[in-house]
Amino acid sequence: MNGCDYLPKNNSIEKTIGKRIQILRKEKGYTQQRFSEMIGLSTNYLSDIERGSSSARLDKLVAIINALECSADDVFADVIQNGYKVKASRLSERIESLPQAEQEKLFAIIEAFISKTE
Repeated sequence: MNGCDYLPKNNSIEKTIGKRIQILRKEKGYTQQRFSEMIGLSTNYLSDIERGSSSARLDKLVAIINALECSADDVFADVIQNGYKVKASRLSERIESLPQAEQEKLFAIIEAFISKTE
């Protein structure tokens, strides 16, 4: 199994990472214009990165991650072999924020699903 096994079908690593950057940027409320100014990139280059048409240089990728105030795991979760651990952690945090009754319903669904696949 390699890192590409975690990619959605027909997506390249660049497209997947670019999409994650776009999602994180939008969650922060930044426009492409504002965000590109913050990290010292042209808007066109940021757009190319987000569409997967270009790969960010390492120094720019670090600047993007720092400006988004996220971890590298947040950006690479869909393309690394252990990305499921990050996803599980995120889901766990979201589940913890639910009311107790909703958590119990969700756990029952998960248990039923796992039992069915065993």
